[in-house]
Amino acid sequence: MKQFRDRVAVITGAASGIGRALAERFAEEGMRLVLADIDAAALSGVADALGASGATVLPVHTDVSKAADADHLADAAWSAFGAVHLLCNNAGIACEGVPAWEQTPETWTRVLAVNLWGAIHGVRAFVPRMIADGHEGHIVNTASAAGLRTGPFVSPYYASKHAVVAFTESLHFDLQLAGSKLKVSALCPAFVKTSIADHSPGFPPAMRARVDAGMEPRDIAQRVLEAVRDEKFWILTHPEFDELIRTRLEGMLQGENPVPHVFGTTPQPTNPKLP
Repeated sequence: MKQFRDRVAVITGAASGIGRALAERFAEEGMRLVLADIDAAALSGVADALGASGATVLPVHTDVSKAADADHLADAAWSAFGAVHLLCNNAGIACEGVPAWEQTPETWTRVLAVNLWGAIHGVRAFVPRMIADGHEGHIVNTASAAGLRTGPFVSPYYASKHAVVAFTESLHFDLQLAGSKLKVSALCPAFVKTSIADHSPGFPPAMRARVDAGMEPRDIAQRVLEAVRDEKFWILTHPEFDELIRTRLEGMLQGENPVPHVFGTTPQPTNPKLP
């Protein structure tokens, strides 16, 4: 997708973090924006700020875990602008840092509903219309470096992000076989300065520290812009994770048992409970 000015971008999770940064960066390129978030007040604030800077913005209160909300978001986008050229399924949440057997059914349901089903609902609601319009376009699904490796304590998050990566790769092949002009990217950032930990009681302190010291969301948005322009599938933003990913894949091929590794340390739970 080479042209951005006057094209339409839909971004979920747009009220903060990476989503807000994507909105700001695409606004700088002259795109018209449809912004979605479950936090209506924060979403309104972002829309007002971008509107004051001259951007054309339509905020739509959306719970991406609900199919009906995704359909409403798509209806609102086409009603307002008549087309969608860029879809960023970006909304995501984290979870408490406890062993897998202590993760509650409610946590599993909510994390998968937002992180995985949010992307599924977005693709189902938008992609058929984007294909029918016949325009060049792009879909960006926000996965994570956690979708390319694993670790302890946040198993619902790892599982959801691995699923997003697989779903996005499959979508890439489906669009190719359909002869579509649409392209796809899997965004796989590691630690980014966002509020994701603030909304997850029990988020592991060591991981929270990494988030607080992470990459600026604006830098992620710039990588996304370049990937969309260059039609790149993989958006890997943190080189320090490349070796961890490579080691994991090589271990698979060698038949080795997985080894927990977080920047040279083996983390321990505060109060481990054996089943």
